[in-house]
Amino acid sequence: MTEKDKQKDDYFISEKSSKIRSIAGLLTFSTILPINIYTSIEEMAKMTWFWPVLSALVGFFALIIGLFLNILNFPIFIISVIIYSFLIWFNGFHHLDGLIDIGDALMVHGTPEKKISVMRDSMIGTGGIALFFIVGILTIAFLNSILLIGFISSILICEMSAKVGLVSCAISSKPGNDGTGMYFIKSMTIPKFIATLIITLAIGYLFGGIIGAFGVIGGAFGGALISLIGKKNFKIATGDVLGASNEIGRLFSLLFMLIMILLSQIRIF
Repeated sequence: MTEKDKQKDDYFISEKSSKIRSIAGLLTFSTILPINIYTSIEEMAKMTWFWPVLSALVGFFALIIGLFLNILNFPIFIISVIIYSFLIWFNGFHHLDGLIDIGDALMVHGTPEKKISVMRDSMIGTGGIALFFIVGILTIAFLNSILLIGFISSILICEMSAKVGLVSCAISSKPGNDGTGMYFIKSMTIPKFIATLIITLAIGYLFGGIIGAFGVIGGAFGGALISLIGKKNFKIATGDVLGASNEIGRLFSLLFMLIMILLSQIRIF
């Protein structure tokens, strides 16, 4: 492999600071889009607060797929499975990897250091497989229930809210002394988090009204929940914890939207 090829395989190449480059770097880092723009992790992390907006774009792609499959009269359950599969694949399985790793770590008894060492181990255990199964099947079930009601905008909203979960986890977590996760955590500030919420709540309301906005709140709740679990078990949040918050954020976004839809259907006579 030439030196040039090695550089192409490295996301974290120092470049002149630029918001556009940072955003493009985030897309290169967290999706399979062939943008091939590489920058330092510090530069990417500066735009962590904007990440949910980029995920809204990913959610839009998934929404188009959902609409197309619906036109072809695919069963709603099959559409839900395809959409979920598309989302975790399009994100390069990065966040799913974090979910599986944290599942393994949560099974371990002992010190936070011992749990972190298991989380960073390349092996996959029963805890990781089980957690992936639980989160995956619940995500598909919630999405299927919502799509059966006809609220197809939930596809875009839940994917955007997944990153709201990640940002929510980052703002409420303590960073470690190493790993990529610490840069995203350190980059987040209260004003940036408020900006993220304002923008995503506006997008959620635009596409789904009160239900959509409630989905964004669900994503933030999911991320905060993972932050709490991380503090209790690991004391700090790693990149794996942030990845897990993305998957849990999506799950709780769908759950909150489903609850709101069901509540709106209640008739009091």
